[in-house]
Amino acid sequence: MRIFQVINVRWFNATAWYAITLSKLLADAGHEVLVLTQAGTQSEDMARKAGLDTVAVDLNTTNPVRFAAAARHITQLLRTHRPDIVNCHRGEGFFLWGLLKFCGFHYRLVRTRGDQRPPRSDAINRWLHAGVADAVVVTNRRMADYFLQKMRTPGHGVWLIHGGVDTAKFHFDPTGRDKVREEFGFGPDDLVIGLLGRFDRVKGHQETIEAVAGLRRRGLDNIRLFLIGFDTAMTTDQIQEHIRDAGVEDITRISGRRDDVAACISALDIGVVASLWSEAIARSALEIMAEDRPLVSTDVGVMPDLVDPAVMVRPGDVDGLAKAIESVATDARLREQVLTAQKRTMSQLTLDEFLKRSLNLYQSLLDGD
Repeated sequence: MRIFQVINVRWFNATAWYAITLSKLLADAGHEVLVLTQAGTQSEDMARKAGLDTVAVDLNTTNPVRFAAAARHITQLLRTHRPDIVNCHRGEGFFLWGLLKFCGFHYRLVRTRGDQRPPRSDAINRWLHAGVADAVVVTNRRMADYFLQKMRTPGHGVWLIHGGVDTAKFHFDPTGRDKVREEFGFGPDDLVIGLLGRFDRVKGHQETIEAVAGLRRRGLDNIRLFLIGFDTAMTTDQIQEHIRDAGVEDITRISGRRDDVAACISALDIGVVASLWSEAIARSALEIMAEDRPLVSTDVGVMPDLVDPAVMVRPGDVDGLAKAIESVATDARLREQVLTAQKRTMSQLTLDEFLKRSLNLYQSLLDGD
């Protein structure tokens, strides 16, 4: 197949990760993939590092002259490459792709919703998603329900395709576990609770810190906290302030940027996703689960699709988060239940399954010609 993946995403966030991972899988499987990016962005840089063919097109501009230039550029690309599939991973520019298809360019149009913000349910958006797009890909059941109920998208046009995780890279590594724990001063009997994610308010670092502090006050003396991440929307200094306020400086470590993230995950005893909103794709959750670390989570975004309800809490519920962590730490039966459920879930969320489901969609659209 000839495929355009439209990734006009500024940051290398979960949406960009999903799109670039899919593009790489398709290219490695022998398909002709062209990635359309926004110039000078982290997403463009990551796509190039992945060895993908990229073209920068300014789809995010609000300047009419520049947008007209982008439209001419896209028209040239369509005439040169004649793609079978165009997959848009952002809303900016989606109308243009729909308009060009409506005007006679022969390609199948897919809109992938890799974020948790629902589109406006107005007449134009409903027409674009149901009447012009050939399929809408969503990454969690909540978004699927929104399209089916609010956007009135036909059931055959909505495809739920979760992201996949590289299980060759993310698997439990006992040697890496021992190395990282020794580096950060975690003993063999310490209970290491870990949050993997960028430093951003949405990720719930403060709530996780407070939950661990509460468990320590309740007598869980061997508890430790490992924050695997680095400065983004929040700085390390801001995170350290929360740690000091909670009185857990002596038991908390921050990883900073690491090349051995998989080993850092192996160093955990319990993983936490404490996000306050978002998590439409939950890359960190997939990586933690792939390494066979029991995961406790808030019930945002895709998390109800992935996590055992027994260890899921409302976002911002510090006491509930603490209780869930304590239950997994102290109840062997619950811990085994969680791990068994995770294994079942992860068997369907490999990179092979991600590619297979995406190709099933594309092929079904082309078979309908």
